[in-house]
Amino acid sequence: MRVSDAGAPSVARPKRADAQRNEETLLAAAAAVFVKSGVEAPIRDIATQAGVGTATIYRHFPTRADLILAVYRHQVDALAEAGPALLASSTSPHAALKQWISLFVDFLVTKHGLAGVLQSDDPCFDPLHTYFLDRLLPVCTQLLETAADSGEIRPDLDAYELMRGVGGLCAGAGNNPRYDARRLVDILIAGLRRD
Repeated sequence: MRVSDAGAPSVARPKRADAQRNEETLLAAAAAVFVKSGVEAPIRDIATQAGVGTATIYRHFPTRADLILAVYRHQVDALAEAGPALLASSTSPHAALKQWISLFVDFLVTKHGLAGVLQSDDPCFDPLHTYFLDRLLPVCTQLLETAADSGEIRPDLDAYELMRGVGGLCAGAGNNPRYDARRLVDILIAGLRRD
């Protein structure tokens, strides 16, 4: 809540539905361009992908850092929201876990430029790692606990360790065409099964 000049509290208004859709379009376009060309891609490329002018992007995101932060948070939020949805719609908790880990792999493999930003010296990006863990660790924990409670996987698994392990397998890919991170992650997830 903000306080107005008159001293009365003012509440931030929720975005109109069309403004929310426009922002979603911009974020999806920016994410696609970042995957293809990295986070330093020209803003005009993002504008072209979104079908808008560059001024529209700058109106929503005054700096490149603002845009990068918004794209990263949007991608993390989508991944966080996918966990409960997969638990509700999958044939089993293990299937939900496997599908979510597949989405996590997509996130890690396609976000190389964003990963570089996480290691940047720019302090505006410092909260991203915390945001990532705060949003995704509870989701992974819920998926693991539900699968363990159903008897499908071992009960002694830690979400942080699993996410680090998957991240390590994905980081090993680099540009090596003979390295298939997804296949290795599938082997890891299959190995979680209870004997």
